[in-house]
Amino acid sequence: MSQERVEASGRPAAAGAASGAGTAKAAPVPEAFVSLYAKQKKIYARSVSGWFNNWRWVLVWLTQLVFYGLPWLDWNARQAVLFDLGTRRFYIFGLVLYPQDLIYLSALLMISAYALFLFTAVAGRLWCGYACPQTVYTEIFMWVERRFEGDRNARMRLDAGPWSFNRLWRKGATQSVWIALSLWTGLTFAGYFTPIRELLPSALALTLGPWETFWVLFYGFATWGNAGYMREQVCKYMCPYARFQSAMFDKDTLIISYDAERGDPRGTRSRKIDARSQGLGDCIDCGLCVQVCPTGIDIRDGLQYECIGCTACIDVCDGVMDKMKYPRGLIRYATQNALAQHQTPAQMLRRVLRPRVLVYTAILVLIVAAFVASLALRSPFRVDVVRDRSSLARIVDDGYIENVYRLQVMNATESVQRYRIGADGLPGLAIDGQRELEVAPADARWVTIALRVPPDSASQAGPGAHAIQFQVERLEGPADAGPAVASEKSTFVVPR
Repeated sequence: MSQERVEASGRPAAAGAASGAGTAKAAPVPEAFVSLYAKQKKIYARSVSGWFNNWRWVLVWLTQLVFYGLPWLDWNARQAVLFDLGTRRFYIFGLVLYPQDLIYLSALLMISAYALFLFTAVAGRLWCGYACPQTVYTEIFMWVERRFEGDRNARMRLDAGPWSFNRLWRKGATQSVWIALSLWTGLTFAGYFTPIRELLPSALALTLGPWETFWVLFYGFATWGNAGYMREQVCKYMCPYARFQSAMFDKDTLIISYDAERGDPRGTRSRKIDARSQGLGDCIDCGLCVQVCPTGIDIRDGLQYECIGCTACIDVCDGVMDKMKYPRGLIRYATQNALAQHQTPAQMLRRVLRPRVLVYTAILVLIVAAFVASLALRSPFRVDVVRDRSSLARIVDDGYIENVYRLQVMNATESVQRYRIGADGLPGLAIDGQRELEVAPADARWVTIALRVPPDSASQAGPGAHAIQFQVERLEGPADAGPAVASEKSTFVVPR
């Protein structure tokens, strides 16, 4: 740890030596060490109840039901959502995607980014406060902690006291539940890549493969460490969103705001006295808004990057205002312009439809529409063509020119499909050998195709590479929605 040596008086040691030049030496001054780093103080967040807290728990339940529940859903006799890296197949309900469909992942990331921009421009850090995994798991872990160790004051007394049986069993019970939740979370995460009905028995029998073991333990450890110990430090120091959020805010963005004009001057008082006659505002300076904050900030100091928008301070302040019989909303969702210009809620909400929000909305709608249209019009199969590199062209019987290709036909449906292969682009171009093939459900098959051109057509075309097209037709069957054709470009080489 870096430290700087200074005198107790606060002056550098060299200055004291210089001033002591004379007939007698100055008495030695004791040294003090000042650390350049402050120890991170643990935040003991107080429990809170209220309208926003209820909504936050609704989001906790919804997100966790989706995360923990999806791997157990079945679809067409398989796991509904499975990213099978071994076979390079990605199953999302009725969709079967291949690595070549990476464009859909890019589109999803773009949709997520613009949705984040839109929500942030309208109402600040909604994602952070309600649906971010860090917030959700911290909320769950804090709930477990309160069940075993008590609320804020009880936890502070427990940590400050000596180790005893009471402290040992409470801390041990908290850690046991945390570790169990973390391991189950890691197992669920791995269950999106290895079928969870195979993964769970292997985990119970301690026969997991090396990669499954690594990811279960890694993801579980990350959950335990981030939600149990690092908590607000992840939001303040590790997450980049806290740093660039200001680029998406403006003075018409709804943020959690303290109404200083109404609340100040602050001060304690009895409920029976008239605060205005004593020159006081509505804030009784109880400090509860700081005690419930999971990042330990004082919202009365204004907008701060540490604020994750959890709205705990709104709920607790509304409760205090109810007890004091003051109007609610001393801390509330408001914009900087609304506070400065004393706008009504209707005037404030009308500013939601401003140019920035409209641009974000238009771009988001276009991307979503293109994404949905692309999925709806997506071909039920894909074709890749690879030329035979060992021999670009050769002369066979009767002077025919032959080129050899390897075609990969990928069936993106979950039923057996039959396909017919054709080619065009040169006069007399014909396939020598197999023209039809069958591909199993959600499978891919390689087939070798030889194309031939008669001597007169080759002479007429001349030497060099000539553009051709493969036409792969899906043959209609009982389980099909109808025929489909995929075209793939390639070249046919005529030797000199």
